[in-house]
Amino acid sequence: MIIENEEDKKQLRAAGNILSGVLKDLEAACKEGITTAELDLMAEHAVKARGAVAVFLGYRPEGAPSAYPAALCVSINDEVVHGIPSSARILRSGDIVSLDLGLSYNGYFVDSARTLIVGEGLPAQAGDASARKLLAATREALDTAVAAAHAGAHVGDIGAAVERVARKYKLGVVKDLGGHAVGRAVHEKPFIANEGKEGAGEVIPAGMVLAIEPMLCEGKGDIVTAADGWTCKMRDRSRAAHFEQTVIVGEGAPEILTAL
Repeated sequence: MIIENEEDKKQLRAAGNILSGVLKDLEAACKEGITTAELDLMAEHAVKARGAVAVFLGYRPEGAPSAYPAALCVSINDEVVHGIPSSARILRSGDIVSLDLGLSYNGYFVDSARTLIVGEGLPAQAGDASARKLLAATREALDTAVAAAHAGAHVGDIGAAVERVARKYKLGVVKDLGGHAVGRAVHEKPFIANEGKEGAGEVIPAGMVLAIEPMLCEGKGDIVTAADGWTCKMRDRSRAAHFEQTVIVGEGAPEILTAL
């Protein structure tokens, strides 16, 4: 989507505020012992209570074997995206958990994700040192990629920014997955790869709405799809992290709609 007027911005800001609020509540609920199905139910109810629609529920892109059966994607440890919630999946201390949620509000779509470590005390004290490094690096990759998304930049500039951070921390970039334009639908073109060459790819115009979502891992970056047809896992069983924000591209720094 490309912003056409101030009403577009107003509605997208409202949608982004709703999504950020729901994800903040879900993060707080990610305690040891809760099931991913409980988190999904919380997400569905919270989105509906705010007058929005959970757009992942029933979503079936071209080529998918089935519609996605939940409102929320909950991916744990070696799962990177599209983890299907289940009453059998119970969060344990030290788990790396990605929460990914999309919604529409008055016909405007936004998408966001964040990754956390389940544990007692302060987030910085949860999990092991390698897990904390993975999350910090992936969050840095998000901030760096968002900063690269300005009017006149190329799609490849965003991917190159993610790669630079991955190399800095000696981490892998999850292959074949990435961000996308958004605003009028769950997924719009262009695809925003997390690998790229500066100056390559489509030019990004002012006003374009993008969901930027770096995914880093402790291994090589190759993925496989689980038997459920949706959950993307690391082939080498390494752990992964995923952060995502929806932004409006401007002449300078983009406007972030889904604050973490």
